[in-house]
Amino acid sequence: MTLLPQEIIRVKRDGGTLAAADIEAFVAGLVDGRVTEGQAAALAMAIFFNKLSLDERVALTRAMMASGQVLTWDLPGPVLDKHSTGGVGDCVSLPLGPAIAACGGFVPMISGRGLGHTGGTLDKLDSVPGYVTQPDIETFRRVVRETGCAIIGQTADLAPADKRLYAIRDVTATVESLDLITASILSKKLAAGLQGLAMDVKVGSGAFMVARDDARALAESLVAVANGAGLRTHAVLTDMDQPLASAAGNAVEVAYCIDYLTGKRREPRFHAVTVALGAEMLLLGGLAADREAGAAMMEEAVSSGRAAEAFAKMVAALGGPKDILERPDAHLAKSAVTMPVHAEASGTITRIETRAVGMAVVALGGGRARAQDTIDPAVGLTDLAAVGDTVDASRPLALVHARDAASAEAAARALRAAYRVGEGPAAGAAPVLERVEG
Repeated sequence: MTLLPQEIIRVKRDGGTLAAADIEAFVAGLVDGRVTEGQAAALAMAIFFNKLSLDERVALTRAMMASGQVLTWDLPGPVLDKHSTGGVGDCVSLPLGPAIAACGGFVPMISGRGLGHTGGTLDKLDSVPGYVTQPDIETFRRVVRETGCAIIGQTADLAPADKRLYAIRDVTATVESLDLITASILSKKLAAGLQGLAMDVKVGSGAFMVARDDARALAESLVAVANGAGLRTHAVLTDMDQPLASAAGNAVEVAYCIDYLTGKRREPRFHAVTVALGAEMLLLGGLAADREAGAAMMEEAVSSGRAAEAFAKMVAALGGPKDILERPDAHLAKSAVTMPVHAEASGTITRIETRAVGMAVVALGGGRARAQDTIDPAVGLTDLAAVGDTVDASRPLALVHARDAASAEAAARALRAAYRVGEGPAAGAAPVLERVEG
């Protein structure tokens, strides 16, 4: 079939339905150069305005998956993963993958870098000295087989069409298309050869989906398309009206997760989301009969220390320190300045503009304003106050970890503006809001 990109664009521009063969041809053209950047941008904009049907979304996802290498596995347990739509203080992947490995699953987790105000799992792991976030495929396979989990970045061989299309969407104001978000996320997960996927769709002031109805629509799209493409998937809507962990940054979040795994600190909201996602994964993989059994397995994996052991094995197998659990302070970068930030008046935290908290981390150097920016692994925020906490002269809003005093003062101003302090009791939303199974 002769590829005529302009005819495919015309069909969608006029509100028509694209045939699967046309979608496959267009995606193949994206990879081999027969489709120009302008043509890809035009189709993305047509999709943005005229949407895709479920069948079209499945076809687009499958075509993008098939644009590169698709992994297959021969392992003595189910191949499982999770994906989060992104938030602040969301470092759940770091303990979750090892916990699933401790329960008999295998987790080949392909993660991303920070986007906007949200932190990226790869940026966090880059703060671990020696850890290789971009190994070759054979190393990736070996580590998954030997340790049960490996968290790495997308390689050039997996879903290359997505990489090219995302770069075009990023500069054409089409990133927010629900159809294109769905295909982008799932094409990479399908290419990883998964048997079960748990989606963590964030909702609230620190999420890309601020409104619950929008988050639910995205969750329903992801579940429907993934299952339509042959990947068993459940979604969980979780609250992002406040940071999930009390740490936000890179090295500080790795340290937080080590504290969580070793039992030094186990905050209820973070623990609830980790257990809920793990229970879904274990249910999808047939390792648990129901969610309650899956949750009990997760609790045991974490409390027994087996999840911590799996984390340490993964870090060492991918080039990181062998004693990361015992001596995190010896390996993780420290900032030059640490400063408490106090509210202007004592009271109870009633609301948090969570996106602003994430942007404070970016401004410190813990995220990227531009794709080419270098991240400072040491900067960030710790001891973040939560909704309902009382702040006063002895309890600050947070501790700022900064390169210098000027950066610390700027972060302090941003935090004071992000936090609302009032009187009387206040309570945040439940960490797990609802589930979508399809």
